[in-house]
Order: sequence, then C-alpha cells, then structure tokens
Amino acid sequence: MKLELLFVTARNAVIEIKDGGIYYTNNTYEIIINGERSVKSNLVISSIYGLKPDTSYDIEVKDQSGKSQRITFKTDREFVTLDVKEFAAKGNGQEDDTLAIQAAIMACPIEGRVYIPKGIYKITSLFLKSDIRIEIGKDAVLMAETNRYKYPVLPGLIESYDENDEYNLGTWEGNPLPMFSGIITGLNVHNVLIYGEGTIDGRAGEGDWWENHRLIKGAYRPRLLFLNNCSNIKVQGIKFMNSPSWTIHPYFSKDLAFIDINISNPWDSPNTDGLDPESCSNVDIIGLRFSLGDDCIALKSGKIYMGRKHKRPCENILIRQCYMEHGHGAVTIGSEMAGGINNIEVRDCIFNSTDRGLRIKTRRGRGKDAVIDKVIFDNIKMKDVMTPFVVNCFYFCDPDGKTTYVQSKEKFPVDERTPDIKSLHFTNIECEDCHVAAAYFYGLPEQKIKEIVMENININYAKDPVKLDVPAMTCDIEPCSKLGVFATNVEKLTLKNVNIRGQEGEPFILEQIDQIER
Repeated sequence: MKLELLFVTARNAVIEIKDGGIYYTNNTYEIIINGERSVKSNLVISSIYGLKPDTSYDIEVKDQSGKSQRITFKTDREFVTLDVKEFAAKGNGQEDDTLAIQAAIMACPIEGRVYIPKGIYKITSLFLKSDIRIEIGKDAVLMAETNRYKYPVLPGLIESYDENDEYNLGTWEGNPLPMFSGIITGLNVHNVLIYGEGTIDGRAGEGDWWENHRLIKGAYRPRLLFLNNCSNIKVQGIKFMNSPSWTIHPYFSKDLAFIDINISNPWDSPNTDGLDPESCSNVDIIGLRFSLGDDCIALKSGKIYMGRKHKRPCENILIRQCYMEHGHGAVTIGSEMAGGINNIEVRDCIFNSTDRGLRIKTRRGRGKDAVIDKVIFDNIKMKDVMTPFVVNCFYFCDPDGKTTYVQSKEKFPVDERTPDIKSLHFTNIECEDCHVAAAYFYGLPEQKIKEIVMENININYAKDPVKLDVPAMTCDIEPCSKLGVFATNVEKLTLKNVNIRGQEGEPFILEQIDQIER
C-alpha cells in the first residue's frame, strides 16, 4: 500500500490509497489525523475534512492487520472566512439567498474563503470571480429555483462592434445558442476552488425542465456548473444532483480538476450527462461516482461551425478511479467533435449497468478537423454493460441524421465534411454479463478507422440477456443479443488474447479490414 497527496486546500485534503483496488480499496483503512482523530475509508480516492489553515498534518493510514503508511503536508494559508449568513443568507429553503451569497463572493479577497454552512439555500444563478475559494459545508444544500423565468439568459453569439468577431456565452449541443445561466456559472474566471461536503440540487423534476424537453421555452436548459473560458479550476467533494441538463459543463477551458465528486440524476431524465468537457484541455477526472440517465462522461468539441472557427480540440484528458453506472455510455466521445478529440486516457475504472462502456459516436458532416486520436482504455472492469465497446461513424443525431448523406454505407468522396478516427487502444479489460454485443466497430468506407488494438480482454455474456437491442444508434441495424466482435471498415485491427465466451454465432465478424494481427 502506498499513499499519494492529490489535493490540498486550507480546510481539506485528498489522498490516494494505492493497494491495487479500482475505486474501492481492497481493504478497509483507518485514516488517523495527527494522531488525534480518525475516519474509516474503503475508497482509493479518500477526502479528509475539518482541517485548519496553514497547519502541518501527519496522516497515518492503517489497514486491519496494523500495517500503515504515512504522508505529511501543510494546508494552505487562509486570509479570512466570509460566512454567507453574515451577508444575510437565511438558509431556510424558503427565501431567495442568491443576492446574499453573491455579495459574499464579490467581497471575498484573494486567499479568502466563502463559507456556506449547514442549511438549505434557495438560489437561481451564482456567478464566480477569479481567485476565490468556496466551501459548501456538510449538510449545506444549494437548492435551485424551479421557475425558469427567474434565471438570466446567456446569449449564444454577440457580434463585435466592428462586426469582425463575436462573443460567445451560451451553448447547446455544440452550437452557440442562448441558454439559461448555470446554477453556478464561471465566465472568464481563473484560479477557483469549489469544495466541501455539501450538495448542489437542481430540483429539475420539481420544475418543468424535463417536460417537453425538446421545446425551447425562453432559452436552452441550464447546467448545474457551467465554466466558459476558465482556467485553473478545481472542484472537490461536492454532490451534484437533479440537473436540468448536462450536470457539469466545462467549455473552452483548461487546467481543470474534478476530484471525489458524486453526480446523480434519475435514470429517465433527458440529456442529464454527468461531466462533459467541451473543447477543453488538461482535465483530470479522478474518483468520481456517476449514476444517471445519459452519458456519464462525454468528451466534445462542438459541431462544424465552432470546430471550423476555433479549431479547439478536447485534449489531454485523464479519467481514473471512477465508478460509472446506469448511463447510456460510461465514457463517450462525441458526437459533437468537430474540433477534434485526442490524448484521452481512461484507466482503473468500473462501468456498471451502462448501455455501453466506451462509446465513440460521429457522422459525416462533422468536418475535416473532427479527428479522434490517441484514445487509451486500460484496466477497466465492466459489469452488466449491454455493449462494452462501440465506435459508430453513422450516428443518427441532428435533423439531418437519417438522411442518405449521413446513413449511406456506400463509399462517398472524402471532403471537408469527413471526420476521421485514428488510434484506439483497449487493454486489460474484464467484461462480465454483457448482453447485446461484445464490440461494434463501424467505420466510414471512405475514411476507415485507422487502428484498433484489443489486448488482454475477457468478455462473457449474461445467461439471460435483458432483451434484444441495437448495439449502436444507426439506421439499418437489427436488434441482437450475444453478438461477438463486429468490425467493418478498419485499416488495422489487432486482437491479442481476446477471449469471448457465451456468444451466439461466430466470436468475430470482421469485414473490410485491411490488416488483422493476432
């Protein structure tokens, strides 16, 4: 067992207990703080709360046999704490506390802390500023207003005075469109910490956010946390729940960390993805737990207008020690990916009862900058996942998604609208109780997937599959169950120590593969 310090503020810290476990440790540990108090943990990513500023700490982590390891650190300096109740926030769940909390945020100096203590705080949108720390304390709930018309709207595009440029604030599914501001919104802010044991509750089911959700009423639906053009933002410990749409949405931002967060939305809530970095770089997603009704994590980079204009890929993303359940996809890439997506590493994660494990979705029309490359999945455990691996170049999204141009399996000319998928590596993966298909890889005939590597992968099927279903969202595909590895339109496919048990029919259905290496 080894220890690593992942995160420290003036008031808390996060350590990683490395004993070979994935999300959960292999043993239960006692975390002893300066020899005085202790907490129990069975999580690889373990948070420690109740620390004091500018103080040295000795942390001993002891297993049940008495063996232990130590780590030492010093908490950050803190200049002052601004308690929102001193700014007239009531925390009674009845009165609107937005203005009081916003006043504390605006008044907070560098190295200060805005503290939200126990209570229920009814709010609309809070706007962040740079160089601030916000702690949402234990048993504190930021409870969102359910009346959409009390929220500000972020316009999609505002034309510059000289008409040569534009200012983008709002966004919806890859296009610059007006949206209601997030429950917490950051616009062009930097050096922000949001942490604590509290909750942000969007209460979307208590309003009309999920009713007739395709109908635009005032503007597009808000996120719980929206970060536009931000940098050096860290979020730790918070529970996010009942989001009107995507829960956490970093947009054109960089140098971000999300650590030990819990995200939960009802399984039938529409478009309630967990964490969707869009055109972001250098993002760490560590120790998160997801339970929701759409993609747990979706990596995006816009549709063709934003991709062509800004050419901002989503890149350098690390996802590890996460637990993902009850989503459409555990980790999804696309389908809005016109700016490209590359250098993605997903390792040491559990996928449980998701429709798909890895889910790559794209289509003709995303553009020549829509390149997916250097995607690595390693040391993943999947349980009760319908189809563990899906790469679909015929995703039928958008109003034209079922047109001949998007859905035809005939070879089209490669032009400025054609996306490209390059290198995908999947290693050391266990898939238990699969239902629909082991893997479904469907590239474009005119732009084949360049390389797929599958190595040290074991897949078995549930004895009684839930139902027949389609492995990918594309036209002209029949529902199935217990299908093996299906791959077509791939330049190089490597299959090393790939074991499939319990399939119906051939374990590998391979078509239009230029090179197969076993």
